[in-house]
Amino acid sequence: MTSSHHPAKAHELPPTAWAVLGLLSFPGERTGYELKKWADSSLRFFYWSPAVSQIYAELRRLEELGYAASARSGPGEARAKRRYAITDAGRGALAGWAAGTAEAGPPVLKHGLLLRVWLGHLAEPERLRALVGEHIERTRCELAAVRAAAEHADGVPERGFPALALRWSERQHRAELDLARALLADLADPASPPAPASAAGPAGRSAPPGAGAPAGALASAPARQAGGDAPTAG
Repeated sequence: MTSSHHPAKAHELPPTAWAVLGLLSFPGERTGYELKKWADSSLRFFYWSPAVSQIYAELRRLEELGYAASARSGPGEARAKRRYAITDAGRGALAGWAAGTAEAGPPVLKHGLLLRVWLGHLAEPERLRALVGEHIERTRCELAAVRAAAEHADGVPERGFPALALRWSERQHRAELDLARALLADLADPASPPAPASAAGPAGRSAPPGAGAPAGALASAPARQAGGDAPTAG
């Protein structure tokens, strides 16, 4: 296998590079396509599955750093493939990053359905309920896929920790189903959602900021913002 080595600081690598290197840390050599398939059946359930182009870009970066090495397949295969493996230097760097003292950071939530619900005053109630129903069916399919991936990982000694992450993801998907069903029930009760906000006050005058807010809400808002309690980006 070939690799080139250029000194670099490990903390300069993006999370995607560590994820790709992590896929290589398990036994065996893999092509970029095989890494993508594994990411789709594991990483995507609790983190993110990079595109094939991103995987190959990170593989090139990892080779340049000496963290990965590659070799082309022999003449016995109909189509030449390049397979990648982690190097000793790569394994050491990955272990140092995984056990590092830097905070992992809070999870990032970007819920497209909730963004639509947040704008529900501009949509028909029937359409909102249909969107939630579609989300429930999609989550059921994802839950089945998570369970299948967890069953595949169970019993494989070197995949014990991936199995733990997948079992967490299974619980998360079950919780998502419960939340979606509760949301559907909320939308079915016309008295439950708040009344649409009006842009104008009496006689067409603009309503003052915070009109209709509970007592004390405006006073506590600056304190929350100062404390960093801002909405999740996205």
